[in-house]
Amino acid sequence: MFRYLNGMDDKIKCKCCKSENTIKKGYRKTEKRGKIQKYLCLDCGKYFTKDEGFYRMRNSEKIITMSIDIYLSNLSSRKMRNQLERHLETKISHVSILDWVRRYTLKVQRYVDTLSPKLSGKVYADETEIDCEKRNDVFWCSVDWDTRYINATLYSSNSQNVKDATNFMNKIKKSVLPKYVQTDAAKFYPRAFRKVFYSIYKENNNVKHIINNVRKSKKHNVRIETVFSKIKDRVYDFRGIKALWSAPILMAGIVLQHNYIEKHTTTGQLPSELAGIPNNQGVNKWLEMIRLATFNQT
Repeated sequence: MFRYLNGMDDKIKCKCCKSENTIKKGYRKTEKRGKIQKYLCLDCGKYFTKDEGFYRMRNSEKIITMSIDIYLSNLSSRKMRNQLERHLETKISHVSILDWVRRYTLKVQRYVDTLSPKLSGKVYADETEIDCEKRNDVFWCSVDWDTRYINATLYSSNSQNVKDATNFMNKIKKSVLPKYVQTDAAKFYPRAFRKVFYSIYKENNNVKHIINNVRKSKKHNVRIETVFSKIKDRVYDFRGIKALWSAPILMAGIVLQHNYIEKHTTTGQLPSELAGIPNNQGVNKWLEMIRLATFNQT
């Protein structure tokens, strides 16, 4: 399904003619990325460098991936810019940092969409408001509990409604056939669940909708609320999201950070690991994911 980093250097294809008849031939010197290996194609005679995800980027892979990681963890783009200048004596615009986050989130997300995580089907779903352009947008999110893997999301500029709830349920269904979906008692959830799962529910009684009415149970849906608490803390650090076109990308970055980059505090493992997606053991997870996304492009 996907190739690993080890062994990827065995056959280097020429960028011009796609031939694998290539050899290493010198280096290209760069100001901030050091020496980059050059290759010579013995068929067409062209020189080229290998694309590991950072082709023609002026700053080093370490600077770029560290900026993405820390931005999605806990620092604004301006604070990240200041940290780079103080500690690494590197002057980078906060706009460049945001561009890196958006560019590589989209790249890695395309790769992640091709993977098939093995989920338990114990799904906890909810929605929360996100401050965007001084407007309360809605972020719908579900978590597979055994793995803590965020398996479905939906970003909407509309207030909560049955249509968005139905689209959200369809995303859950696409990711896994659940044993149950637990939600709060909001009136749009039962209607959306019936629209998406009714035929399956009739055939298989294991697919159920569990409604947690907080007023009656006095218990919050903590298994999803803990995830939302982390997400909302990060959006608060953004001081809201400034542009609607950028909001879904940044939220996707936060989800990637949760699933593939940061170990869960309770399990001590990455949710992706618990979902059966191999971990290549490197420390710099964003670097790994970007390289995997690049090498698995068709």
